[in-house]
Amino acid sequence: MRVFQESQRFNQWWLQLLNIGLLLFLGYFMYTWHIAKEAIGNVSANDTIGQVVFMASVVPVLIFSYLLKLNTSIDEVGVHYQFFPFHFSTKSIRWDEIEECYVRTYSPIKEYGGWGYRISIGKNGKVLNVKGNKGIQIALKNNKRLLLGTQMENDAQGVISRYFGIDE
Repeated sequence: MRVFQESQRFNQWWLQLLNIGLLLFLGYFMYTWHIAKEAIGNVSANDTIGQVVFMASVVPVLIFSYLLKLNTSIDEVGVHYQFFPFHFSTKSIRWDEIEECYVRTYSPIKEYGGWGYRISIGKNGKVLNVKGNKGIQIALKNNKRLLLGTQMENDAQGVISRYFGIDE
């Protein structure tokens, strides 16, 4: 394999279940306000501002969870990644900027405090991960570290082995 490409989303079953529950929760609120004409908490059926404030605080969370996407590719130039919507364009790290690059197993909670876009205080550096506990560990020559989560560790390691360490 000459090029590695992977695209990941937060699509775990429990997260989908949570999002469906949130949609049902919103549906219940809409029904109660607009069909049953009843108040929920401090928001009455004719309190448009309260309803808009509530919806404006919940709907973006749903949209954000579906927008999150980690794209990773590895080729003869280097490692490329984009964690949308945090990165609007692809970030690239050339092979000549990398001190070490390999696939490893890690502890997302112990080492980084969970999944997502994480910056570790200390030696671990930054991590961009969506799920699982496998990642592409990159140690740069400027002493910065980056870990990109992967679900395709064998394919990633194969392409890394092919290109990393080749004298140009």
